[in-house]
This record gives sequence, C-alpha cells and structure tokens, in this order.
Amino acid sequence: MKIRKAVFPVAGLGTRVLPATKAMPKEMLTIVDKPLIQYVYDEAREAGIEHFIFVTGRNKNVIEDHFDRMFELDATLAARGKKAEQEILAQNQPDAGAVSFTRQQAPLGLGHAVWCARDIVGNEPFAVVLPDELVLNTPGCLKQMIETAATVGEKSNLIAVEAVPDHLTHQYGICGVGKRTGKMFEVDGMVEKPAKGTAPSNLSITGRYILQPEIFKILETQERGAGGEIQLTDAMIGLARSQKFYGVEFEGERHDCGSKPGFLRANIAYALKRPELREGLIAEMKKYLGQ
Repeated sequence: MKIRKAVFPVAGLGTRVLPATKAMPKEMLTIVDKPLIQYVYDEAREAGIEHFIFVTGRNKNVIEDHFDRMFELDATLAARGKKAEQEILAQNQPDAGAVSFTRQQAPLGLGHAVWCARDIVGNEPFAVVLPDELVLNTPGCLKQMIETAATVGEKSNLIAVEAVPDHLTHQYGICGVGKRTGKMFEVDGMVEKPAKGTAPSNLSITGRYILQPEIFKILETQERGAGGEIQLTDAMIGLARSQKFYGVEFEGERHDCGSKPGFLRANIAYALKRPELREGLIAEMKKYLGQ
C-alpha cells in the first residue's frame, strides 16, 4: 500500500489558546524555533509523503506563505553572508508542485475538513495528520504507521492510538481491541466520546490516520455528530463495516499543542532534545525554581 499524499486540516480557530490565535493561526505558533505546521510537514516528509494537502480557512494565508519562497529575505541573507540561515530555509522548502491548498468555508468538523480534500487526494489511500498534535520520536509516528501499513491488506485503514487514563476516556474517540500482533491490533469497534464507564478500552484515537478513499463517499452524506460537527470517527465507523481497521500503538511522546499546558510542555520537551539548548534551559529552570 503506497501512501503518497497527506492531508493537514488547518482551518480550526484555535479557541483553546486564545488570545494568541486571534490574529495568528494556531498552526504557526512556535515550538522552540519552528511553527507547529513545520514539525508535522517534516514528519510527513520523513515518512515518504510526496504531496502535502492543506485544508485551510479564513486568515490562514500565512501558512501558504510559510511554504513559499520569500525573495526579499533570501536576497538579504545572501547579501549579509548568512549561509547557515539560507540552508535552513532551503531545507524547509517543498518541491515545486508538491503542496496544495483548499478551503473549508465553514467550521463543520474534522470529517468535513477531510472531505474538502477529496478531489486532490483522488482514488488512492492517504494519510491525515493533525498539526496540533506532535509526537516526539525518531522515526516519526507517521513513518511507523506507513511501515505497518506495508504488512496488512490493500484495503486496510490504520489509526494511531495511545493509552489514556480510564477516567478520561469520555473525552476521546476510543477503539475496541481485537486480535493483536505486537503493537498492532484489529480494531473491534469505535466510539466518539463514550459516556463515563462505557468505553471499550482506554486506547484513544490520536491525530494520525491512514485511510482508504472510500471514506469520502461516507463523509459526503455523514450526519453531524458530537458537538454538532461532522466527525471523522463516525465516518470511520461506517467504513469499518466493509473494510479492516487496525490500531497502531506508536513509539514516542505525544504533545497536545492545542491546549496551553500541552503547548508549554512541548516547548520544554523539544528544547531539552536540542544539545545546544539543553544545558542552558536546565540552568534557567533550576534558577527559576530556586534550586
């Protein structure tokens, strides 16, 4: 199963981190020195993705600009002899024609955002990557999933899952666990935000998916679910009636950067992984904590 395309839903309003996102897309908030969207783009590129599809909304044009060349900046850096900075920008630059943008005109949910990419994806399996969820690991989460996808049948779907505390399962999409092979298992049912005490497991559906194109037909007529939105989980439940779903327990540390505590935690975690920042950050933290 060759996965060439990835969809990035980036039309959300980022209300959990207001007022930072009033005028700036949450996907452009920085973790250390890179915006969130760059991290997930890099993860997808590492996984072998060839075409990057961004589903945007109003006031998201800066995301498009981020993946474009800025000739004035390039010229200024060249004139000042800043070769290291030029090389960083060149590494982040997508190949010509490798990036597409389409719009979600109304905030109708994740399922609707994915459906908006249907004509660009076409009739082939594809990945969905949520930009406000980062996974700190090498190899990245999506690469782990694509490697797992090579071991299952052609018309199979995969979702990344993570264990959550039992008392919080009502806040997530949760999947049931069937036959297991190592860190992969057959998904035996899915439910979006189950009532307390009714979850089939404590394995939550996280922000990485590999889906078959048949999901688009289901999303086309999908009724609104939790929160009055078109839920991707509901559409996956429908697709599971005719196709296999597998859960993949990925290796790595997941960070929910759409929340303020998660955003702060991610900044610290990613900074500590940088050799040139680690020692100084630890020293500053000790000083702040009075140690």
